[in-house]
Amino acid sequence: MNRDQLVDAVMEQAGLESKSSAKAVVEAVFDVITKRLSNGEEVAIAGFGNFKAQARAARSGVNPKTGEKIQIAATTVPKFKAGKALKEAVK
Repeated sequence: MNRDQLVDAVMEQAGLESKSSAKAVVEAVFDVITKRLSNGEEVAIAGFGNFKAQARAARSGVNPKTGEKIQIAATTVPKFKAGKALKEAVK
């Protein structure tokens, strides 16, 4: 499912009359989650899961093409942990 298909599904499920209002809802949800994670906050949606920003330490790696050892910089990455209800629904 891509973003447009998600917008269509939200429009149908929520009974919204226009695609533009459904798109605004989907974009708002994504924007709120993104902004909260970029501020270091956790987003917990009961029954669905938790989003959080997690620090990843610097480490050494190997360029698979050349075999050269490289240093990979520390970074922050988004993490998602599925909630119990979501896990059960997917089974």
